[in-house]
Amino acid sequence: MGGSGAIVVGVDGTNSSMRAGAYALGLARRQRCELVAVYVRALPSALIPLADTSGSATTTIMATHDDVERELRLLVAQQVRSDVDVRLVVRHGEPYTELVDVAKQVRADAVIVGQSCRTLHRIAGSLSTKLVRSGRWPVTVVP
Repeated sequence: MGGSGAIVVGVDGTNSSMRAGAYALGLARRQRCELVAVYVRALPSALIPLADTSGSATTTIMATHDDVERELRLLVAQQVRSDVDVRLVVRHGEPYTELVDVAKQVRADAVIVGQSCRTLHRIAGSLSTKLVRSGRWPVTVVP
């Protein structure tokens, strides 16, 4: 690639994260830098096994994670012939922690995420709010 640096984008299969991915791809193309898409497979709540004695809820969550990861891998594979170096990093854990870790590792120039649609995030703070407050990178939040 002719440029330097990297742009990190958080993707989770939601509409806003996919729009963030498309925005990040265009930005990486213009800046001639690497695009690192990060998909964090959030760990199921510790309370699920208590209420889900059959394990079906946990199985459903894992299958959903698998489906999203498969879709993201297909989208990244379609970019192989493009002029942007795109890679997918899959992590397990808490999204904020994992995004920050990847951004540090790749020495990100910017972090891009989709806007959260959850009502609770307006009260407790969303991923994007935490990233902005960390003040480590320019953060773009795509609606």
